[in-house]
Amino acid sequence: IAAADETTSPLVSWPPGNILLLSLLTCFVSINKSAKSFSASYCLFMHASRRLRAFKRWMKSQGIQCSHTLDFIDCPQQGISVGALSDLHEGDVVAKIPKTACLTIKTSGAREMIESAGLDGYLGLSVALMYEKSLAQDSPWAGYLQLLPPQECLPLVWTLGEVDSFLSGTELHKAIKEDKTLMYEDWKENILPLVYSAPQSLNPSSFSVKEYFAARSLIGSRSFQIDEYHGFGMVPMADLFNHKTGAEDVHFTSVSPNQEYEDDVDSENGDNNELSKISGHDKRDSTCENSYIHSDSESDYSSVTGEDPMMLQMIMVREVKSGDEVFNTYGSLGNAALLHRYGFTEANNPFDIVNIDLELVLKWGCSLFSSRYCRARLSLWRRINISGSVSENSEYFEVSSDGEPELELLTLLYIMLLPDDTCHKLDISICTADKVSANIGMILSEKHDITWSTSSEISKDLLLTEKVCRALLALADIRESCYGSKSIDEDVEALKRCCMTERKLYHSLMLRISERRILEKFRTYATAGAQIQTFQDANGTSTTRKRLKKH
Repeated sequence: IAAADETTSPLVSWPPGNILLLSLLTCFVSINKSAKSFSASYCLFMHASRRLRAFKRWMKSQGIQCSHTLDFIDCPQQGISVGALSDLHEGDVVAKIPKTACLTIKTSGAREMIESAGLDGYLGLSVALMYEKSLAQDSPWAGYLQLLPPQECLPLVWTLGEVDSFLSGTELHKAIKEDKTLMYEDWKENILPLVYSAPQSLNPSSFSVKEYFAARSLIGSRSFQIDEYHGFGMVPMADLFNHKTGAEDVHFTSVSPNQEYEDDVDSENGDNNELSKISGHDKRDSTCENSYIHSDSESDYSSVTGEDPMMLQMIMVREVKSGDEVFNTYGSLGNAALLHRYGFTEANNPFDIVNIDLELVLKWGCSLFSSRYCRARLSLWRRINISGSVSENSEYFEVSSDGEPELELLTLLYIMLLPDDTCHKLDISICTADKVSANIGMILSEKHDITWSTSSEISKDLLLTEKVCRALLALADIRESCYGSKSIDEDVEALKRCCMTERKLYHSLMLRISERRILEKFRTYATAGAQIQTFQDANGTSTTRKRLKKH
């Protein structure tokens, strides 16, 4: 090419033989690249195929009964999913899993060590999982463990730099950093001493802080509540079904000797014995009152019902067509909770929320009034038995996916903005009113010339004064500023350029965008509220939409 005339196309000026040689060389390079790509894909496919075959052999050896109508699909990029090989019908039992096949503190080879150290819950199960992984092929769960990833891609195992970069401004940013700190302290205080004091020789590298975080990510995203005796643990096969919001296809049950059989198979009453998905701080207790150690009662129960209380069942709760994926549902969770607990997000999630911290409300208040004034109004708000949601050491107010704030926030803003004389009157009336909501009701009845009775509750519309709506808009701006200088449009463009394989970036962008869209709706809500209030004031009318919760 360098020898070609610079004023003409290199190929045009080359002799025909050289052009043919270049074409052959280009073809060879292309074929070689394709061959390498094919070879890599083929190796991944063969590895996936081998580990699935090993898992199926292991399931059979453990007495796990799996319907031939289920198909396991192993995608190197997306992981394992479960599909239907033929039409599945409501009530079909597609799997039975012995409790002895589940990895729990009680079934692990490290049980004595764990119980002697007084560990239980997540700490105990983490030790059990790390111990079995350290045994490699010698573990009774080797065929199952080889199917699991080293760790799930939860924010919990991201670096602090990644947490700050990807999650800044989101609901998870502060929570993840607090989780990482607390979990490190748990490891240092409980697991590190155990490694060096255990009666059996343990490899410290298998119980390092990195391995502990990895184990917690697997447990947090995959464990289930089994029964009172076992607590929660890893349930092979049950953890292979992917989540889809509001689309539960398969239902997990744990048969208990003291439960009525019809309750177990009735989908309307089955919540009492549902095998609950455990994640993060959302632990749902099992209602199995008698553990499997009560062998006499279990024998009697089994003989009457034909059900084995030592078995976990997977039952179809809706029709699934052949070729479709079979989904579980982990609950009605927004994207912040899904990413926190399971490492993924969903588009157009109807359960998304944004929180407005009480700290942000006070920041807004102190920009208009003195700190003393804000504390006094906050105290008055608490005296009428109203509070926000509380998690750990923070108090906050939720904004729903449609942009509507909680009534508790509106009430606080309303009290913050009351004139001094009206606020003083409210303060005095608290001591004498029979019903706390009547205090606010008395103020509203005077302002809006409405009839009020002590049995009434506070109208949300009446709290949406023009000043309150302006306060909501200010809070939206403060909350939006937490995301930094990039606009939501820039986030949307970044998401379009992002590949699904970049899981951390992709799902963090999904979370940021979903939260910021809620804030946009929040602004629309406040603007519309101000317009409605102006219209009502002009026409002397009022419309009641929602009532205040009282505690």
